[in-house]
Amino acid sequence: MPHNPDHPPAKKFKPGSPFFRLDKKPGMLLPRKENVSVPIDVQRKNLPIYQAKSQLINQLRQLHNAVLIGETGSGKTTQIPQYLYEAGIARQGIVAVTQPRRVAAISLATRVAEEKRTQLGKLVGYTVRFEDVTSSETKLKFMTDGMLLREAIGDPLLLRYTVVVLDEAHERTVHTDVLFGVVKAAQRKRREQNKVPLKVVRHDSKSTYDDRQDCGCGASVRPEQEAPASHDILVFMTGQEEIEALARTCRDIAKHLPDSCGPMTVIPLYASLPPAQQLRVFQPAPKGCRKVILSTNIAETSITISGIKYVIDTGMVKAKRFNPESGLEVLAVQRVSKAQAWQRAGRAGREDSGSVYRLYTEDEFDNLIPMTVPEIQRCNLASVMLQLLALGIPDVMNFDFMSKPSPGKQQAMRSAVEQLDLLGAVGRKGEQVTLTPLGKKMASFPLEPRYAKTILLSPDFQCSEEVLTIVSLLSVDSVLYNPPARREECLAARKKFTTSEGDHLTLLNIYRAFKKVNANKEWCRENFVNSRNMSMVGEVRAQLREICLKLSMKLESCGSDTGSVRRCLAHGLFVNAAELQPDGSYTALDTHQPVAIHPSSVLFQAKPAYVVFNELLHTSKCYMRDLCLVDADWLVEAAPEYFRRKLRPTKS
Repeated sequence: MPHNPDHPPAKKFKPGSPFFRLDKKPGMLLPRKENVSVPIDVQRKNLPIYQAKSQLINQLRQLHNAVLIGETGSGKTTQIPQYLYEAGIARQGIVAVTQPRRVAAISLATRVAEEKRTQLGKLVGYTVRFEDVTSSETKLKFMTDGMLLREAIGDPLLLRYTVVVLDEAHERTVHTDVLFGVVKAAQRKRREQNKVPLKVVRHDSKSTYDDRQDCGCGASVRPEQEAPASHDILVFMTGQEEIEALARTCRDIAKHLPDSCGPMTVIPLYASLPPAQQLRVFQPAPKGCRKVILSTNIAETSITISGIKYVIDTGMVKAKRFNPESGLEVLAVQRVSKAQAWQRAGRAGREDSGSVYRLYTEDEFDNLIPMTVPEIQRCNLASVMLQLLALGIPDVMNFDFMSKPSPGKQQAMRSAVEQLDLLGAVGRKGEQVTLTPLGKKMASFPLEPRYAKTILLSPDFQCSEEVLTIVSLLSVDSVLYNPPARREECLAARKKFTTSEGDHLTLLNIYRAFKKVNANKEWCRENFVNSRNMSMVGEVRAQLREICLKLSMKLESCGSDTGSVRRCLAHGLFVNAAELQPDGSYTALDTHQPVAIHPSSVLFQAKPAYVVFNELLHTSKCYMRDLCLVDADWLVEAAPEYFRRKLRPTKS
């Protein structure tokens, strides 16, 4: 095997510790030059873990499960297996030490063999993919977690081993997460069958399952190994991107499972999937094949899928959250409630008993909020306040809600009234809030106030037909389907509709093309358009148009004058405006909060000076989604006093 100089050492040791470097032979850990004269026995005694040797041995004799927390370089990985062997704790079988990477398994085995003054492959050995350096004499066996998993498939009780050390378990690789379940089951079955007990030692970090995507994949493989093929699996994820990424990982893992596991078919489920693909979750898998369904929370309550015996719950959900201080509503990934967790668990075994695997700790579960926060307590209340005013409620600020607004929600109610005031929907006299004539018309639409205002303004810009279409497109689930596996093909298909004016106008172009081909489903497939959602856009549009006609609005089309559409959007959506900063970043004008253009936007590579956006999505940062290029002058026209305060001075 040729030496790769880029391979890192198996461990990174603290400066000054009497440890090792990676020499020219692959994985060979040797003493530093300055320590060449120091005998190996002395080096071992100089390790921090040696101070706790006696206490550790006493504890490990008594415990079947132990969690070891120690700093990098303390010596726990090389020394614990030796302590177990030397104390006679593991003499009846083999001590397995798992590592996420092969270079670590080889390096550590080499070092421990040197410390035991034995030839590698005798008392101390290693097993990695395509390489087995062990013998019948081997008692300390370093191996990748994937290799132990493969052994466990053939020997679920892991009878060759008396101790399994799960090292670097905090890295949460797919295989390591599966191994947690495998060794736990092996322990239980060995107790039930009066076999030699199995001890499990692992290194634990204080972090919990942050990479829930890999955990979901790992957990889905465990039932794949243990359960009948007729038992399907449902995994709850947060959104389309996460689901598609996990689907690729699961399909890759499935290729490497042994024949005894049987085939596994992975089926995504989220709102923007085309109808035909959504229906796949209800169809039985081929005989001898297991379905693994990766779903958003639409499978929590909306649908029942027969055959689900296992539910894997990541404990996270994507939901809207309103910040009354900033006035912005953000779509963010957050923890589920206990009620949601139980709801998810209940999807397993609808016809019979089932099991749920929760990818979070018991402490985390105990700390979950008991019930999902009612929507009225976590969303922008502008629509609610507008409807209450339209109903003639005399004192909206003290309305008797079923879920009483907290002090924070009192602020949310005040924020909602301020937004309605900015839009011209309400007038205020002291504490008294009343609807304006414009507000009464806005309340006629079953829409967020800003969309209703945009439609009502559209006759002034001679673009009502176009604005009706755009608002309808924004009022349904995504009409675009973006399969990651066909990304280049998808981008090529969209290119003919894309405009540098932004996402709203790009969507308008797609809808116009959809209507031109009479909603042809083959056209939808070729252009990665969700035909069902696009048809729903037409239904929503017809209803909104009918309301406009009842209000005696003049409905016109601007044709190719799309500048009029953008100007109208600026006047209606001005509260959600952002400005390009000198350093190339963006700031929301209303709150001065840093925001970024979402990678899915057609403006992602552009740097327009001003944009309005539809919503914010909070993941690693706060992303603006569905953007439209606007001029600063249009924003000032829309709300002169408001924007004179918000816009930074520009050079003439």
